[in-house]
This record gives sequence, C-alpha cells and structure tokens, in this order.
Amino acid sequence: MRYTLAPISRADAEEISGWRYDGPYSVYNGDPGSVNSLLEPRFLYHSVRDEDGDLVGYFCFGDDARVSAGRRLGLYDAKPALDVGLGMRPDLTGHGFGEAFVRSGLRFARKTYSPPAFRLTVATFNRRAIRVYEGVGFESVETFGATRRTGEKDWLLMMRDAEEEPPYIPKK
Repeated sequence: MRYTLAPISRADAEEISGWRYDGPYSVYNGDPGSVNSLLEPRFLYHSVRDEDGDLVGYFCFGDDARVSAGRRLGLYDAKPALDVGLGMRPDLTGHGFGEAFVRSGLRFARKTYSPPAFRLTVATFNRRAIRVYEGVGFESVETFGATRRTGEKDWLLMMRDAEEEPPYIPKK
C-alpha cells in the first residue's frame, strides 16, 4: 500500500478529532476541541491518504509529538532528532498496515525536514505499536513517567537514525 502525506485540512482535522478506539486504545480517542490545535502550523500535522484518496491517518512532526513528562525530564534535549507523532484510523489498526504506514511518514519527513534522527514516544502498554516501530528500525532508549502497578513506566522513548531506511522484511 502506498500512502501520501499533505498538510492537514480543516475537514481532515475534524474527522480525526472524532475517531474512537476500542479498549485500552481509547486513550487515543480524538477530541473535537482539538481541531484548532491540529491546524496549528507550528505542530506540522499532515493527513495521510491511501491510493484511493481515503484519509487513513496523520503524522505530526516536532514539539506536539512530545509528552510533558519527557519534557520535564529533559529527554528531548539529549540528542538532536525530529520527534514523530502519528495515528491511524481506528478501523485500520491491527491489520498489518502499520509498517508501510510508518515508513511512508518517515520517508516524507526525511525528504522534507532532513533530520539526523527520528524519535518517538509511545505508551508502554501499546505493544502492537512498539512492534511496528521496532520493525522499521526504532530502538528503545528508556522508559519514563509514572510507575504503574505492574512496575512498568508509562512511556517508552525510541530512536532511530534518519539516514537509512531499514530493509522491509515481510512477516510470515
């Protein structure tokens, strides 16, 4: 599947703000009050469309991809990198589209922003997303945030070099 990115439109921001996810992923539910934030130029939000032109997700690059606990700890100041945030339309998650989706966003960011590295922050419970990020070359840097009852921290910081794209290895 091929994906294309373009600056987010008001219609896309309104649609994305209404997305609803199931179960523990409901923490990613959109907020209709966030439309203006998604349209804020400094947050670099981009809509993602598939080959049929359907809205399938979004990426943001820079400050809005960071979480406040990481900012307080100075984790985003340690190494220069482009922070990446993303979301896929709820009905498309868990169907094996993740790696191609993430690769398309990183390819776009590499060409558009020329960063030395990519960095992302993911909730530690989101094993599905972590597997996707590892599959496209991200490596764990550290966990941080509040400690859960399981002893696990809330957030995982991951990074990868922006220079090369790791080879695509189809899943069996």
